Amino acid sequence: MGTPTYQPRVNVSSDGWRTPTGGVSGGRRLSHQMRPEEQQSEPTGPKPRPGFGLRGPRRNPHVLTADALASLTLPVGDDGVIIGIDPQNQPAVLSMLRPAPMEIVLVGSMWMAQVLALRTVATGARVAVETARPPAWGQMAQAAGGGQQCVSVHEVRQIGPQGPSVSSPVLVIRDMGARPPRNQLAPSPWQSVLTVLPFLGPRSPQMLSRVDLVGLQRLSPEEAEVVTRIMRLPEQVGAVLPTLSDNAMLWCRRDGDHQFVMTQPTEAETNLLGGPRRMD
Repeated sequence: MGTPTYQPRVNVSSDGWRTPTGGVSGGRRLSHQMRPEEQQSEPTGPKPRPGFGLRGPRRNPHVLTADALASLTLPVGDDGVIIGIDPQNQPAVLSMLRPAPMEIVLVGSMWMAQVLALRTVATGARVAVETARPPAWGQMAQAAGGGQQCVSVHEVRQIGPQGPSVSSPVLVIRDMGARPPRNQLAPSPWQSVLTVLPFLGPRSPQMLSRVDLVGLQRLSPEEAEVVTRIMRLPEQVGAVLPTLSDNAMLWCRRDGDHQFVMTQPTEAETNLLGGPRRMD
C-alpha cells in the first residue's frame, strides 16, 4: 500500500476567486481544513467594500430654503470682563482687550484696580503691573491664577515688552500716583493700558481727553465739573459723581456715552482685598 499523496483540487467561484478544496487520497482531512460541522455558510447580502465598511442607513439631507435663512438667529453675548451690574440689575461687561491698542484711565482706588485685574485674569488674559508700590500688589499677584504666573509686578520704568497676542492678551496697569511718567511700552494689538489716578492732577485733563475709556469713582465737586466738561457728560450725571458709594463707578467715553455700574466683590475678592473703598 503506497504513501497517501496530496491532490489539490481547485474550485472557481462566481466572483473569480480560486479556492483550493483538495484533500488526501484515502479520504483523510488536512489539519488546516475545518470540520464539516465547523463550516459556516457564506453570508448573504451585499459585501463590504474594503476600507469603507457596510453602507449605513440613508436619510434625506436637511435642506433650508433661501427664504427661510432670514428666520435663523444666533445668540451672541457680550465678551469681556464682568465689572458689576448696571442700574437695570443686569451684568455690566467691559471689553478691555481688543485687536487694537486701548487706553483706559481709572480715577479711583487701588482696590478697584485690583478687582479689575483679578477679573481680567479670570478671562484667561495676563496682567502686568507697573507700580511705585510693589508690596501693595504682591499679595494679589501671588493669589491670582491659582499659583500660575498670571500677574507680574514691575518697578517704575522696569517693565519690558509683554508679547501680547490673540491667544495671550495683556492688560498693563500703571499705578504711579497722580503724575505718572510717560508709558515706555509701544502700543500693541491685544494689549490695553489702564492708568490708575487717585485724583485729578494738573495733567489729568489732557490725559482724559485722549484715552478711549474713563472709569470714575467718587470725585470732589471741582473734579466732577472738570470731568463733565471734558467727557461731555450731562450736567445731571456730573452732579451725581460726588455722591457715589465706594463700590459705584461711572464709565464713560468722550462722545458722551456713559454707564453707571455697581461693583459687588465676591467672597474670594473680599477675603483677599478687603471691602470696597475709594481711597487706599
